Amino acid sequence: MTAPRAVTAPAAPAVTVRVPAKVNVQLAVGPARPDGFHDLANVFLAVGLYDEVTAAPADGLRVTCTGPDADKVPLDRTNLAARAAELLAARYGLAPDVHLHIAKDIPVAGGMAGGSADGAAALVACDALWGTGASREELLDICAELGSDVPFSLVGGAALGTGRGERLSVLEVGGTFHWVFAAADGGLSTPAVYREFDRLTPDAAPPEADPVLLAALRAGDPFALAGALSNDLQDAALSLRPSLTDTLAAGTGAGALAALVSGSGPTTAFLAEDAASAGRIAEALQTSGTCRTARPAPSPAPGATVVPT
Repeated sequence: MTAPRAVTAPAAPAVTVRVPAKVNVQLAVGPARPDGFHDLANVFLAVGLYDEVTAAPADGLRVTCTGPDADKVPLDRTNLAARAAELLAARYGLAPDVHLHIAKDIPVAGGMAGGSADGAAALVACDALWGTGASREELLDICAELGSDVPFSLVGGAALGTGRGERLSVLEVGGTFHWVFAAADGGLSTPAVYREFDRLTPDAAPPEADPVLLAALRAGDPFALAGALSNDLQDAALSLRPSLTDTLAAGTGAGALAALVSGSGPTTAFLAEDAASAGRIAEALQTSGTCRTARPAPSPAPGATVVPT
């Protein structure tokens, strides 16, 4: 076997990539498959809360992190950013010699794909740093190997994810939707939420995308979207974290058009009529005592993008 070659002349001194969080405006979950995954109809919407990952030359693979909840981010090779660098390097016969710094702003273990976002960002950053010239199809293939949500973090915008969520079809969005995201204390384990879903839903139906919801996205109509939001994992998340019920009630009481748990939680998402309403809902949630932080954010947002220097 040929030893990995060192990257002696990086294409850039350092590359920073900005990558968005996501909200699942529909998460339809089927029964568990033999491989342990679930078939999904997962309508992703990228939102304007971002992490930034900077890749710089180094003598080995190193991960650092700053920002809210940085102490909860693994800095070893279990971090998806580190795994992304290793997978890309292996494809091109390189040593994964890179320092990856994560400037964290997406809630950790909050159901907003923060770890997946970092994996996609690291992949794009290392591709640019090393000058590998990987095609978009190659990058998406590596993303799918990293995890079910990682391909969407690369693509951004809006998309329907099928299979376990990794097979994407881009969706049209006809306007800007305004959200508020309330972060809870602590996280929720995604595998634990799926196990609770299996316990609560022994006869889950095959998942299908809701045509009413897709039409609401195309029309850019927040009122129609509010009536169609759904998350099959919500009951499981509430079973494991009953206090989220109070957060959902506080947001709807403050004027949200609709509220739901984001993905596997415990972050909760509130759809607002407009930017001004989102600001008022965020203020009310912040003072409600039912969440740690509450922040407004618009959608859709672009996927992983190199930040110009």
